[in-house]
Amino acid sequence: MTIRFEQGPIEGVGLGLRSRHYGDLLDGTPGVPWLEVLVDNYAHGDGLPLHSLERIRERYPVVFHGVGMSLGSAEPLDGAYLDAVLGLARRFEPAWFSEHLAWTSSEGRHHHELLPLPFMDETVEVLADHIREVQDRLGGQILVENSAAYAGFRASEMSEVEFVCAVLDAGDCLLLLDINNLFVNARNHGFDALAFLNALPRERVAQMHVAGHDDHGHYLVDAHGSAVADEVWQLYAEAVQRFPGVPVCVEWDRDVPALEVLLGQAERARKVGAAAQGEAGPGSVHAR
Repeated sequence: MTIRFEQGPIEGVGLGLRSRHYGDLLDGTPGVPWLEVLVDNYAHGDGLPLHSLERIRERYPVVFHGVGMSLGSAEPLDGAYLDAVLGLARRFEPAWFSEHLAWTSSEGRHHHELLPLPFMDETVEVLADHIREVQDRLGGQILVENSAAYAGFRASEMSEVEFVCAVLDAGDCLLLLDINNLFVNARNHGFDALAFLNALPRERVAQMHVAGHDDHGHYLVDAHGSAVADEVWQLYAEAVQRFPGVPVCVEWDRDVPALEVLLGQAERARKVGAAAQGEAGPGSVHAR
């Protein structure tokens, strides 16, 4: 099986698929070029969710996004989980599969959180080994996402962006650049978000995310339960200038509103992106 399928281009602004919107999407909502499917919602069992996804897949190109692979765990990958993801990929033919630079399970226990990692050479090696294992099974490159983290480690040997770049190189994978996660981490940990963007290898950036966060004054939480903040839109514009032509997904996971609200966020993403690309000039770099 290969990551890329002949399903039409993945470009522009897509939406994260949520069950509340099944009906609207099956009615043929205009302005939704593609959907990001949270694969963990469909990886176990059969029934109505999979039936709905089958019908939606007939209308829309999709990409797969996961939260349960636990790429950063020192333990072996969960073979049953990986088999389930592979089975769904064969069935629904996503354009690509993405996961997080985090760990989520240990000793058979799933923690239902994207837990942080120390930025160390040893961690890079663990992630790269697991990424290459998944890519060998899938038959192509996957995307890894920079995760929001609320704690740092004294053992860290490098900055976050150095760590991300090292993983991309060692694992020979692509990056899902989450703009909100970058903004949250830069604020919480006190680093320069623009320097982070400038250090990324352009040829590795294949998708972006934008989402809302909760502001608790002294710290931010990547909550995905509100509209994208103005400061995140500004950072997204900076990212588009550096990585024009890369598709972006609007995420909204908590207190999911009517589809019209997400379409409004998607329209803003299009306008911000168009303005930023106009400033960026020629030489667009498209996702591979």
